[in-house]
Amino acid sequence: MSRAQFHVVPAGDQWRIERDGLTVSEHPTQEEAIQQAREQAQASKPSQLLVHGRDGRIEDESTYQDDPFPPRG
Repeated sequence: MSRAQFHVVPAGDQWRIERDGLTVSEHPTQEEAIQQAREQAQASKPSQLLVHGRDGRIEDESTYQDDPFPPRG
């Protein structure tokens, strides 16, 4: 089973939640977007949440269910 990926990314003066490359919703603040994305990711296990900053770099990452450590390979 593949893992759903949720990204919180800047979108002009708002913040967008994307799931597997598709826009899910937009929010006025990063905090609101993170909260909503976290709820969606937890309801869609196995999943991963990646939070990007205004510069596009990943600031935070959370994995929900089945995160093998150490990774295979």
